[in-house]
Amino acid sequence: MQENRNIAIYRVTLWGAIVNFLLVALKFVAGIIGHSAAMIADAVHSLSDLLTDFIVVFFVRISSKPADADHHYGHGKYETLATLLVGTSLLVVGAVLLKNSSTKIIDAIQGNPPAVPRFIALGAAIASIILKELIYHVTLGVGKRVRSDAVIANAWHHRTDALSSIGTGLGIGGALMLGSDWAVLDPIAASIVSILIVFTAMKIMARALNELLEKSLPKEVEDEIRRIVEEESDFQCLHNLRTRSIGSVYSIEMHLRIDGNTPLFEAHHRSALLEKRLREAFGNATLINLHIEPLKTKPAQ
Repeated sequence: MQENRNIAIYRVTLWGAIVNFLLVALKFVAGIIGHSAAMIADAVHSLSDLLTDFIVVFFVRISSKPADADHHYGHGKYETLATLLVGTSLLVVGAVLLKNSSTKIIDAIQGNPPAVPRFIALGAAIASIILKELIYHVTLGVGKRVRSDAVIANAWHHRTDALSSIGTGLGIGGALMLGSDWAVLDPIAASIVSILIVFTAMKIMARALNELLEKSLPKEVEDEIRRIVEEESDFQCLHNLRTRSIGSVYSIEMHLRIDGNTPLFEAHHRSALLEKRLREAFGNATLINLHIEPLKTKPAQ
């Protein structure tokens, strides 16, 4: 199961890396030949995508290692760390692009407009939009299927590159159609996209930080846990429910009460059945800790 998960992650990340490598080369060439600062900035964004592909592969490989003497709960947090690094790289890229485009806007206001780009830059932007949107959907689908926040974060990195290319394409297209007086549209579009990139990065980083700080699982997940327990009529009074995420693995702890006259062997058997149901719902690697207590009864009169 874990091996199949890793293969799916490696495969989709490799395809993303190939697309990113081709786009980095195409954008740099188109930006230089086409006199488009926005396209060169877009190339830098794609280069950051390529670097995050390597980050995801490296840390997911570590996170898939089984528990050992030094990591009793496994290595899942390394995947969370990868998510944080991807988000951080997005934030840095967005901030740098915003700074560069703002500088060009100020220069244009002061009477130094940027050069009008050429059609090769527009063609590179269109190719980037198509390819990056396609790889976004593929990567997001795999990330949700294998429940990997790092892969989902990487998918959003692809999406922000596509958005960046849309802004770049609009700026280049506007400058080409309207002439040198409107060449400032190029950095204006880049600024808007840069702000979107920064907000996306902050959202990804917040999710990773919440996991590193042991935030509980979402309410809908905890409600599903309670529903499964309630369907097991042997157990009552669920309390002290504690949940967290360790990478792609859920950790669930709870206290339950059962009839005090139930034989130990039978209580253990019923607990094992409940654990099986929980793992069927949340994955075979789910960490479950059940504390069974005797059901409180009124003392005999």
